[in-house]
Amino acid sequence: MNKMIKIRNEQETDYEKVEEITRKAFWNLYIPGCIEHYLVHVMRSHKDFLPELDLVIEVDNQIIGNIMYTKAKLVDESGLEKEILTFGPVCIMPEYQRMGYGKMLMEHSFAQAVALGYDVIVIFGNPSNYVSVGFKSCKKYNICLENGTYPAAMMVKELKPEALDGRKWVYYDSPVMKIDEQEAGRYDESLEKMEKKFQPSQEEFYIHSHSIIQ
Repeated sequence: MNKMIKIRNEQETDYEKVEEITRKAFWNLYIPGCIEHYLVHVMRSHKDFLPELDLVIEVDNQIIGNIMYTKAKLVDESGLEKEILTFGPVCIMPEYQRMGYGKMLMEHSFAQAVALGYDVIVIFGNPSNYVSVGFKSCKKYNICLENGTYPAAMMVKELKPEALDGRKWVYYDSPVMKIDEQEAGRYDESLEKMEKKFQPSQEEFYIHSHSIIQ
């Protein structure tokens, strides 16, 4: 049976549904509970948010996932700034995962980003989810954090060949990514109760997120 698949911009009427999907996709994945749905909630009103790259994917007229982008920047050793993109959260409802919908959504968003004139994306995530869509280690592009480290979870995609020329860059996230966990907890308490528990993916996340490439 052929499913009807559509990728479109998120509308205000989708907000609640998208937050619910984000919460279900990330719940207990990285920590007991999650904060990603709160990030989605506060991100939309931030100056670094890009509504043109706020996309949902529908299967048979039901939203099953979304991706959101914010502006970020790279700064080289002479202080030159380059405006780039980062995305996250990106999620697909658990029952639709591992079917290619996430890849479809990401690749659609890359084309939109190029049309808007962007040429580099930097993200943090589990490499096994992103190398198949062209992300490589930040070390290969000489992009580090302010403390000089190259996190294993930090990956880079050039949307245009040779967008990065090998010089050293420092990556800076949008301030919207610095979430107040108490605020996030309060927001979560206003929603349907879900059980917080430990699962092995949290240990995997801990290992990935604390690993540095020498």
